[in-house]
Amino acid sequence: MSAQDITIVPVKTRRDLRRFAKFNVQLYRNHPYAVPDLIQDTKNSFIPSRNAAFEFCEAQTFIALKEGEVVGRVAAIINHKANQAWNVRTVRFGWIDFIDDIRVSGGLLDAVAAWGKERGMDRLEGPFGFTDFDPEGMLTQGFDRIGTMATIYNYPYYPEHMEKLGLKPSAVWSERNIPYNDVPEKMGRLSQVVLDRYNLHVAKFEHSKNTEARIYAHKLFHLVNESFAPLYGYSAFSDRQIDDFARRYVPLLDKRLAVFVLDNNDNLVAGALSMSSIARALQKAQGRLFPFGWWHIVNALKWHHTETLEMLFVAVKPEYQNKGVSAIPFSILTKSATDMGFTLGETNPELDDNIKIQSQWSYFKGVEIVRKRAVFFKSI
Repeated sequence: MSAQDITIVPVKTRRDLRRFAKFNVQLYRNHPYAVPDLIQDTKNSFIPSRNAAFEFCEAQTFIALKEGEVVGRVAAIINHKANQAWNVRTVRFGWIDFIDDIRVSGGLLDAVAAWGKERGMDRLEGPFGFTDFDPEGMLTQGFDRIGTMATIYNYPYYPEHMEKLGLKPSAVWSERNIPYNDVPEKMGRLSQVVLDRYNLHVAKFEHSKNTEARIYAHKLFHLVNESFAPLYGYSAFSDRQIDDFARRYVPLLDKRLAVFVLDNNDNLVAGALSMSSIARALQKAQGRLFPFGWWHIVNALKWHHTETLEMLFVAVKPEYQNKGVSAIPFSILTKSATDMGFTLGETNPELDDNIKIQSQWSYFKGVEIVRKRAVFFKSI
């Protein structure tokens, strides 16, 4: 597929996959606010043996070339599990980056649409990943703020291209900064009342971190599946994905920044994870763990050389939602964060229509929306 001097080609070789993975780092090199992808993580996302999402997804990556140089990239993804759950025939586009040339962005999306139509899809939507643990949502406000590990940074011209190409927003997220001073008094009182009312208690970490990971990882991610099921476009994690998440990520977390709320039978009813921000560390790594990228990341995680806490997610069992249970992990995390010297919490993207989670921020003073993002769609 080509438009004059722009050629869109499917990625078929290891060399082209590496070019695909490196393009984001190259396009945003030395940008003050962009947080680069880890090149190896991006490559692994599209190797079926290394990404459990291929159990229920299929994908094809594309690169845009101009005079032999990469000037854009995109991934076409069909998540069959999500399509079945939401009764749609959607081909997702993700990992999309492009220079400010409408021929490039248009050519990339045309390639995704054509690939999807060949497989019976009638709708194009993104940016989405394979699942909700991949970055999703194109930045539409907050271009003058550094991003986070879990989110997409993009130039302001990206959403302008979406509009010019006939795509419209289908969902909108907001991200907030939460100033940390102390646990809000009202939240602290509510937390204790709810613990007593429903005979709940907070798990005590008495074993090694790896042991705790084995105990709680599956419970937590199955709880996420229950809690997040109604959220826009959500795709439930498989056991193989959960095993992979536990192996790769849970041992990196500081147990002081993890909260597990249990009922009187030790069933998990709420859980929350946070971590020290590694955005600056990833900027220093410039997409590579070696030779020194790993050191910047470990340094940020272990010694917390930042005052910012990334609030990864909170999940509450459906039958305990709207009962104040979410105040428990929030109040405990806030206390831990202030004790550890964090002065600011950053939320991950939260859907603007997810009133349940957004209601928690009313307890805090000085909360600020710092970024907004959207996914875009059109019929194909």
